[in-house]
Amino acid sequence: MSSSTANLVMRSLRKLSILSLVAIALMGGVSYFRASQSAANTSVAMVHKVFPDPATDMPATKVSIVQTAVFAGGCFWGVEAVFEHLKGVSDVVSGYSGGSAETAHYGLVSFGQTGHAESVKITYDPTQITYGQLLKVYFAVAHDPTQLNRQGPDSGTQYRSAIFFANNEEKQVAQAYIDQLNQAHVFQKPIATQIAPLTGFYAAETEHQNFIVNHPNHPYVVIHDLPKLDQLKTKFAALYQ
Repeated sequence: MSSSTANLVMRSLRKLSILSLVAIALMGGVSYFRASQSAANTSVAMVHKVFPDPATDMPATKVSIVQTAVFAGGCFWGVEAVFEHLKGVSDVVSGYSGGSAETAHYGLVSFGQTGHAESVKITYDPTQITYGQLLKVYFAVAHDPTQLNRQGPDSGTQYRSAIFFANNEEKQVAQAYIDQLNQAHVFQKPIATQIAPLTGFYAAETEHQNFIVNHPNHPYVVIHDLPKLDQLKTKFAALYQ
C-alpha cells in the first residue's frame, strides 16, 4: 500500500481503531459518534409502512440453476453480510463495478474518481429465492436507497446505490420495483438508486471479504452494520439463515 493510500484509509472511519475512536471522543468526537449512530438507525428504520413484495418478478424455477446479482449500496462490508444470511444464497463476494479492471483497487476506488461503486456479487438458487426477493431485502434492509452518492458517514460516488443488471429481465424487474416503491411512497424521499448495465465485476482485496465475520467488533461494523443484521432477522425471519 502506498503512503498516499495509507493516508486516505486512515482518514476513513472504517479504518479507525478502537483507540482512535477513544481519542476522538476525548477531543469532542462524541457528537460525531452520536451522529453516526443516528445515521445507522435511519438506514434500517426509514420504512414507515409494510414493505411490499415486488409486483413484477422473475418466476421461481423448478431446476436449480445458479444465478448471480450485483448490487451496490455503500460500504460493501455490511451489504455482503446481509445477503450472506439469506436462504438460497450460496456465496457473496465484495468487489467493484462500474469502472475498468485497471482501477478496481480499494486505494483507487476510495478517491471516488474511477466510476466504480463498492458492490457485492450474490450467487443464488432461484428455486429457493427470486431476484425480486433479493431486491426487497436490498431496499428494505441492506442500505438506504434515498441517499445520493453516500451512505451514512461515507460520501462519494463509490458509495452510490446501484443495481447492475446482466440482462433486460433484471433491468425490467428492478425498474418496476423502484417505480412501485416510489408510487406507494414507501420511503419519505424518492429512491436515488441507479440502474446500470453490468460491464464487469472485480473482486475486492482479501481483507474486505467476510469482513464482519472476521471483525465483528470493528467500530464501523458495530455502529452501521450489525443493526442491519438485526433488522434482517426481524423483518425476514423466513429467509434468514
